[in-house]
Amino acid sequence: MNIITIDGPAGSGKSTTAKLVAERLGFTYLDTGAMYRAVAWLALERGVNLEDSDAIAGMAEQMVIDMETSSHQSRVWVDGREITEDIRQPVINKNVSKVAALAGVRAVLVRLQKKIAENKNAVVEGRDIGTVVFPDAALKFFLVASPEARAHRRQLEQQARGIQSSFDDVLLELKKRDQMDSSRTVAPLQKAVDAIEIDTTDLTIEAQVSKIVESCRQLVSS
Repeated sequence: MNIITIDGPAGSGKSTTAKLVAERLGFTYLDTGAMYRAVAWLALERGVNLEDSDAIAGMAEQMVIDMETSSHQSRVWVDGREITEDIRQPVINKNVSKVAALAGVRAVLVRLQKKIAENKNAVVEGRDIGTVVFPDAALKFFLVASPEARAHRRQLEQQARGIQSSFDDVLLELKKRDQMDSSRTVAPLQKAVDAIEIDTTDLTIEAQVSKIVESCRQLVSS
């Protein structure tokens, strides 16, 4: 079985690219970021202190996450309730890094991620997929882009959901998240030494998808 990992910071194009790559290759697609967002959403919904590692890890252990991906979107359910749009709200953007930094939460979700991808051809995207979750993946990619390009993309995503945010606010939030994700003690955001870096600043989604698909097809056919 072949695992393809796509890591990178928020707004670098991971989710859309990974989804389309998986679709073209006929692979399973796994958005691990949505899983951390789901935990953050449930913690906020229940009023759990986001610094209470044991409480949130225990909650993550008990919650049931279901995910379904089509060419249009990834849908997410927690304990039977669909939260697809809820986990993309600004309040989740601001808090998900706090939850993702908790070692207990990461241990629970990494086990689940490995189970989901077990014995499958899969494209898995996140921040520590090539370094921690699947360090022996067949191919690894790391997407980057300028903060300004990423903020512009995130602002457009929010506008499409009816969320109005200023460019400066979105840019500041992205920079804060980059700092938190890169400096956390457990599984920080970083490029795997054997990952192929792709700068998506000036690339269309089609161009970055094509780059990755070409590399993957060469691997599959070899």
